[in-house]
Formats: sequence, C-alpha cells, structure tokens
Amino acid sequence: MNIVPCTAWVRKGIASTNPEKVELTPKELEQIIKQTQSELQGAESDSDEEHNEILDQKNENMQLDASNTDEYNFEKYDDESGDIHCNIGNIVTFGKDGKDPFVTREDEDSEEEDDIIKKDDNLVLLGHVEGDASVLEVFIYNEREGSFYCHHDILLPSFPLCIEWLNFDPTDSKPSNLCAIGNMTPIIEVWDLDLIDCLEPAYKLGRKPSKKKNQKRVGHKDAVIDLAWNENYTHVLASGSADQTVLLWDLENGTPVNKFTSFNEKVQSLKWHPMETDQLLTGCADSMARLFDCRSQTVSKSWKALGEVEKVLWNRFDPEYCLISTNNGYVQYLDIRKDEPVWNVQAHTKEVTGLQLSSSCPGFLVTCANDGVIKVWDINNSEPQPVWEKKSNLGALLCLASNPDSPFVFAVGGDNKSHNYKVFDFLEISEVRERFQDRKYDVSKGNQHNVNVQQEEKQEMMDVTENMESMILNTNEVNTISTKKKKKNK
Repeated sequence: MNIVPCTAWVRKGIASTNPEKVELTPKELEQIIKQTQSELQGAESDSDEEHNEILDQKNENMQLDASNTDEYNFEKYDDESGDIHCNIGNIVTFGKDGKDPFVTREDEDSEEEDDIIKKDDNLVLLGHVEGDASVLEVFIYNEREGSFYCHHDILLPSFPLCIEWLNFDPTDSKPSNLCAIGNMTPIIEVWDLDLIDCLEPAYKLGRKPSKKKNQKRVGHKDAVIDLAWNENYTHVLASGSADQTVLLWDLENGTPVNKFTSFNEKVQSLKWHPMETDQLLTGCADSMARLFDCRSQTVSKSWKALGEVEKVLWNRFDPEYCLISTNNGYVQYLDIRKDEPVWNVQAHTKEVTGLQLSSSCPGFLVTCANDGVIKVWDINNSEPQPVWEKKSNLGALLCLASNPDSPFVFAVGGDNKSHNYKVFDFLEISEVRERFQDRKYDVSKGNQHNVNVQQEEKQEMMDVTENMESMILNTNEVNTISTKKKKKNK
C-alpha cells in the first residue's frame, strides 16, 4: 500500500520562518518510551478483556462436533499467548552518562537553510500511508520559484482519514499553526506544524473507555472521517464519524458540547457556512445532505441525494448555494432555500472524492474521483459547463485541495504506488486559461482563513454549550506529555 488519502494547504505567511526543533534529553526520551510501553500494555489489556468476553459468549453457544478433528488446533489459536507489540524498550539503551552507547558520532546537520520557511511559501499537508507506516508529511510549495519538497514529517499512530488546518491552541492566546487529523480511531490529534521532530501532538480530543482505569468514553466511538474548523468561532471544531454522529468540540477545554444524531449511516463530510457561521452542512452515507442550525440544535433543511454523499461544499461566492457529490459519480447543485436541486450532472463513473472551488475565481470548480479522472468545470451559468478533463497517472483519486492563495493551483492525491501526488497549475492548460484568465477574481471572498477575528465579532460568539449535557475531559489527561519547545541558538 502506498496512498495519499487526505491533503490540505496552509496559507502563505502563517508558518514560522524558523520552525523549532524538539531536542529531547535522554531522560525525557526514556520517560516517553516507558509511558508508551505502559499505554501499549494498557491497550492490550483492554483488548484482552473484550476478547475474553467474546470468547466466553462463543464457548457457551459452541456445540462440539466429535466427528470433526481440529488437527492444527485452529479453534484455540486466538487463546495462545503472545506479545503482538514490539518491545520498544530494547530500541534505545542508555549508559551511565545518559547517552546511547550505540551512537558513535554527533549528528551533522548541513541543511539548516532548508528549514527556513519564506513568507511566500505555502505549506502542503499530506496524509501518507506506505505499508504499515502512517505519516503526516509537510511540504513546501513556492509558486514563484517552482519548488516543491518535503520540509519535515510526523509519524502518526493510525491511518489518517482527514486533515483540517486550524490556529486555535488552548495554551496560547496567540494564533498558532496547527492541524487536526481524524483517523481510524475515535481520537482526534492536533499537531503543531511549527515543531520539527515532535513525538506527541499538541493536544488530543477524545478518550477511549478503560475498565482498568475506571474511565468513561469521551467523544466518538469509531473512526473520525471528516473535520471542519469554524474560522469565525475559532474555538469550535466539528467532527463527523463512522459512529453516525457529529460532535462539536469546544477547543478551550477539549470537550464535545453538542452531539447530532440525525443520521442513519456514517457521516462523511462537513462544512461550515461561510457567512452564517452557526450553520453546518453535512453529507452522510444514508444519501442525505442536512443543514444544521447549531443554535437550536435542529436540522433546518435536508435533501435526498442521488447516492451516498461523499463531499459537501459551499459556494463561497454565492453562499445561498452549495454542492454535493455522491458515490455513483453525481455532482448536485443546491439552493438552500429550495427543496429540489438546481442541477444534477453525472460528472464521473465512480465515487467523487474531490470537490473544490477556486479560492478566488468565481465558478471555477474542480472534481476528481476513484475513476482516476480529474475535471474542470465552469458553474457560473445556469448549467455546469465542462472545460477540461484528463485521466491522471495517480491511480484512483482520493483527495483534492485548492490553494488558498493561488486561484488555479490544486493538489491531488491517489493510490498509485509509484506516483500518488501532484500539484496542478491549471492556468498552464490552454482550455482553462482561455476560459478563466479574464474573469474578475474576488480575493476577499477567497480569503477563508482570516485568523484575525475582529473584537466585535468575538463578543457575538456562539454559545455552543447552552442546554447541553456536560462531558468533561480533564485537561491533564488531554495533554499526557507536554512537548517542550526549545529555541534554536542563533
């Protein structure tokens, strides 16, 4: 396996010019290793408890058939003891001087200049899965220089399903450079993109239950499929899960304070309204798109789609309209004031996994799908106009993201083992250039990552905790290991 299941961009000027490198002392590293061992043993113990319960239930109902001999003892295969986890305590050895005796020379870093991030650099975030390894790769993209390279990466504990950039750090009053990652577990991790070689996320959202520790579950029960950060109410993050729920998280204290359960299948896509910031659009595998009013905690509008909803998207240039894509190749355009779609188009032959508008060019829509085809559309008319399409060499296309600073630059990820990611500059394509190059850009509406929220807007902040059952998560449990930032000596 070698795939890119999710990707996202970070606007120019957000990232720190000189990202800090985490330098752990041998004592700190030894402490992390011991804690990781303890967590692995705890997870294995919880798993054994569940496994034993299942086995007991099976044994009660099992009728032994004497005529069938189990020559290889397969029936008791799962009962055999064995440590399935690697013994990480043997990986690092510390001598009396606190140093690893297997390290015989100092680390030489001759590429310090490559660590510097320029003001006109975009960060491109890739969730990359190769074999058993899941990694968050942080790339540098510079349109002026034509450069694109991996700046640093972060090892992830589970298969990433979605990435959402945000700037809210509950431990810092200043805007930060963070990304939240949903994965195959119920736990959401938020990583600091301005730290290199960090081993722990800045904070986590959610907690698994543990009988041994007498802890109740906090958050989701299954994989987190999509995330949506509210850019106006910066302390609010929405998450959609395979457990058929949507949670609204208060990032101030790491707790879920709203829970929507109006779904009959897994929730696959979420988007906040660009203007009415208490309106949340959701797409579900039950073939329904729903618009939630988070103030009243109700579904204000819903639409029956032509298939399972894969993606939802607001038209930021005309926010009375939104788009949805389906698992059978359709793209539908909805007027939220009406019950029926404005138009439907069979855009692809398989799941439409990518649905993105240009950041600042009205009507410029890009779609991609599992059929490996990427397409450009003009939706500024009463009917969508196909402009360009191409069968990519990236395999089945799994994700798509638009550059927030450049209207014609998009990134696409797929499952081709040898070539699974590409940044497209569609202005280089003659058909696209002829169609859109003279169109008036609306940069103000394209700027959806305004991190400087005006003071008067903060006074009107939505109170998402009203009339909700309290689900408290201890802050000390959220930040199990605080990663220390150390400034580089200049």
